[in-house]
Amino acid sequence: MSRIDDSRDFIPVRIAVLTVSDTRDAADDRSGDTLVARLESAGHTLAARDIVRDDRTTIAGKLREWCADPDVDVVISTGGTGLTGRDVTVEAHRDVYEKEIDAFGVVFTHVSMAKIGTSAVQSRATGGVAQGTYLFALPGSPGACKDAWDEILKLQLDYRHRPCNFVEIFPRLEEHRRRK
Repeated sequence: MSRIDDSRDFIPVRIAVLTVSDTRDAADDRSGDTLVARLESAGHTLAARDIVRDDRTTIAGKLREWCADPDVDVVISTGGTGLTGRDVTVEAHRDVYEKEIDAFGVVFTHVSMAKIGTSAVQSRATGGVAQGTYLFALPGSPGACKDAWDEILKLQLDYRHRPCNFVEIFPRLEEHRRRK
């Protein structure tokens, strides 16, 4: 069963938060604020924060920029994961992924079902890895950001979480690039 192993030291992770929206700015970015408050409360570091428009090329460019930054371990985006014509965040993430974390979307849907019932089918939350950086795309509502953080990311980004977590495999994400 899932648990925190207090015999292990906590390892802070450097997390960038990206809000995708044509209408939000820093003054009313409630979802970004929710993520920042939660990651800092958990002991992690806010590595960067930005807001970009719903444009696939722009989103993918920002993701690539942060993946290339050695001071960013994780990128969490919020917004643009729905079904409307302007929702292109998932496609932008997939343009960048080297590997998709298929179960992230499944587990997020499971968590969402308990909160919003069958409306959970309208979310396309996704996760993946690129250049040794974890990337997660969350819906644009503060509630969805709370649910994803509280029920999934808070645990998987905690080195003490057992039986396994994302932090303990950081050193192995790029092993395919090393010479043998």
